[in-house]
Amino acid sequence: MTVMPPARHRPAAKRPMWIIVLLCLVCVVLIGAYVYPPRHYSQCYLSASSVCTPFKDWLPSIGRRERTDDEVISAAVIRDILGMPMSTSKSPKIAFMFLTPGSLPFEKLWEKFLQGHEGRYSIYVHASRQKPVHSSSLFVGRDIHSDAVVWGKISMIDAEKRLLANALEDADNQFFVLLSDSCVPLHSFDYVFNYLMGTNISFIDCFQDPGPHGNGRYSLEMLPEIEERDFRKGAQWFAITRRHALLILADNLYYKKFKLYCKPADGRNCIADEHYLPTLFNMVDPGGIANWSVTHVDWSEGKWHPRSYAAADVSYDLLKNITAVDETIHVTSDDKKVVTQKPCLWNGSKSPCYLFARKFYPETLDSLLKIFTSYTSV
Repeated sequence: MTVMPPARHRPAAKRPMWIIVLLCLVCVVLIGAYVYPPRHYSQCYLSASSVCTPFKDWLPSIGRRERTDDEVISAAVIRDILGMPMSTSKSPKIAFMFLTPGSLPFEKLWEKFLQGHEGRYSIYVHASRQKPVHSSSLFVGRDIHSDAVVWGKISMIDAEKRLLANALEDADNQFFVLLSDSCVPLHSFDYVFNYLMGTNISFIDCFQDPGPHGNGRYSLEMLPEIEERDFRKGAQWFAITRRHALLILADNLYYKKFKLYCKPADGRNCIADEHYLPTLFNMVDPGGIANWSVTHVDWSEGKWHPRSYAAADVSYDLLKNITAVDETIHVTSDDKKVVTQKPCLWNGSKSPCYLFARKFYPETLDSLLKIFTSYTSV
């Protein structure tokens, strides 16, 4: 009789756990990329464009539409502008761009501010309602073609683009400052020049406001290019580098969205000039802006319009108090009224925030001229 050998008990086969773990990690990465795909140009710069762009295109699209030729061109030009080195000039100038309904009541004050600094500045005036009458020879011949502008509407952005287009024709213009007819200078020209030319960031006000004056004005029709979480609010008065001035003119994708669909859920018109630039730069170059405007305005009264200064308000103490401010304050427009206070950092150091101020009534001109030298002295 043949004796059968006892049955051998084989140990259970080891599962290739490392393969399972690797597959799980790959799935998690793909799901994450699907849910949170890169949405900012600056994020794509972290990796080579040959990796970032095809990967995004491979992902399933949600609500994606085919972009127009103008939009494709706009995106490509913006990408190239952000990637190019900052331009330089042997004779750099500041372009002071005035957006006004008509005549500028403070031309004599600006003349005093600019006196003796020829060749270091340019002036451009966009008067949209009536031809301005100039009281200073510095402003004569500085008017540009203008169309009707309705405050708060997209025509404000059109006027800003028109000013930038004219100012960019001068290759020496390196910084571009948008000012209103009620703006006045707070410092000497040398101080302003060194403040702006000494940094490579743009001063664009930008913050997130969940209230009715912020995201409450967001429209679902701005999808898919602009999402609600990208929507921002800020002041329209800016001081920007030449690179960012070019970028604004090149943008057609986001500008078109604002032009067509900038309207809130409650049907009131969106205040385009308070949202377009903050939203644009929050999406394409958030690290390139300071998140505050160098033009001071007082919203402490909590009204629809900021405080306006009459002749009786103007004093040395008022101007020096404004020039001493070194922190920005943003307050949300919802019921919570959340206050965000941050230091103004100029090249990493805490610094005074403001170079200009508004809103001053024309009647304040004589008082401002009398104390100009004292309040602008360092």
